[in-house]
Amino acid sequence: MNQLSPIEAHKFLGNHPEAVFIDVRSDIEYLLIGHPQGAISIPWQNDPDWQINSAFLGEVQKLASTDCPVVFICRSGRRSAEACRFLEEHGFRSVYFVSHGFEGDLDDNYHRSSVNGWRHDGLPWQQF
Repeated sequence: MNQLSPIEAHKFLGNHPEAVFIDVRSDIEYLLIGHPQGAISIPWQNDPDWQINSAFLGEVQKLASTDCPVVFICRSGRRSAEACRFLEEHGFRSVYFVSHGFEGDLDDNYHRSSVNGWRHDGLPWQQF
């Protein structure tokens, strides 16, 4: 498993057009909070029960072979790291997760996107 900062991930994706960029946050996070441009939504866990998505592996396999680079992002890095470990256990050899994720760590006032993360670093994102 490989870790990339948001800026490194953005550069990596630009240099590797064959890479698949997957946002593993819930559907509602992806839609309402926003997501990196070009990221495909495949939730690792989803509401209402927050169980591991039983279709996760199959959904990823539709997009990428075990040799294809796959980059995961979530809110802070925890879920994407879990998804990386899972894919490695299933034979994927080139998996990456974005440290600090989309929203980053909490600041002293318990707010996100003010310390680090994809949005904090000014990388392209969208919301709909």
